[in-house]
Amino acid sequence: MPVEKIDRVLVGDCIDLMLSLPEASVDMVFADPPYNLQLGGELLRPDHSKVDAVDDDWDKFGDPSASVGASFALYDQFTNAWLKAARRALKPGGTLWVIGSYHNIFRIGTALQDQGFWLLNDIVWRKSNPMPNFRGKRFTNAHETLIWAARDRANKKYTFNYDSMKELNEGTQMRSDWLLPLCTGGERLKGEDGKKAHPTQKPEALLFRCIMSASNPGDIILDPFFGTGTTGAVARRLGRRFIGLERDPDYAAIARKRIAEITPLQAEDVTPKPSKRAEPRIPFGVLIESGLLQPGAVLSDPSGQLHARVRADGSLSASNARGDHRGSIHQVGAAVQGAPACNGWTFWHVDVAGARLPIDHLRQQVRAGL
Repeated sequence: MPVEKIDRVLVGDCIDLMLSLPEASVDMVFADPPYNLQLGGELLRPDHSKVDAVDDDWDKFGDPSASVGASFALYDQFTNAWLKAARRALKPGGTLWVIGSYHNIFRIGTALQDQGFWLLNDIVWRKSNPMPNFRGKRFTNAHETLIWAARDRANKKYTFNYDSMKELNEGTQMRSDWLLPLCTGGERLKGEDGKKAHPTQKPEALLFRCIMSASNPGDIILDPFFGTGTTGAVARRLGRRFIGLERDPDYAAIARKRIAEITPLQAEDVTPKPSKRAEPRIPFGVLIESGLLQPGAVLSDPSGQLHARVRADGSLSASNARGDHRGSIHQVGAAVQGAPACNGWTFWHVDVAGARLPIDHLRQQVRAGL
């Protein structure tokens, strides 16, 4: 990737700019494309004040007086073009996030599948402070949808920092419905006239979760609809690189100023928690070979009521009311409980300096020494 294009906001047509990037050069794409809202006239509050809705030219496709079908056709053509260019720029193990509303997200989902992307999740961003439905003729539109997709179905090596997302969610597997507020208060960028600098500025919390979950420090994140630079601001803070594409020079100027004020966090503070699946496999017998456990040592369950004896060949033996048992740490752990399965690494404990610790503690010592 040419260094002059990294950590930069490039002004111009996003499709042309993406085609100017080297193939397979970015790790992740976050796209917040025009929604093609098809607004039919201005929207008023009950007090007759005007709602600051999205009525910018960049969200319009075709002549407003033309048929809806013509607008959809133009939008689909645009969607397929930018998705094709984004897929070209993605590395084989890269992923793409795209956000939309009911106006456009289903059409984008179809285009993603048609082009060979592999859909991983649809995320419901549930807004904790949505705008009411002032006309009272529909349900309050309280969410937007994100689609997370891998570039290729065949490549299973895409980044997903599962353990970090679990930590972020207080030790519970993170779900696909995210309750986050809209961009308001001090985070909302405003112009000199006091009005919103951009009508669809996304909250940094949303980008934080996407970037933390699907990228690593140093990765290059491409945003083809950069706006006022939320993706770049969060990427810089989290130690990632970015490329922002924006056709409006005024938005690009705001984004550059915003990102220049960001201080990146320390590398040790933004590195994702290592996945247990990526750690080297340590057989139980290695603990015996390394002298961390001696044959004949007695292991116990967390309560200290169930026991098993370590054998020199790396198996355990145990006897209780359920019978005599011999096998792996997992097999014997399941047998003494009468359970269908057991994680012996966390079930069996050993006394270490007066404390009862799971034998996984010893396994981590071995890993640390590799």
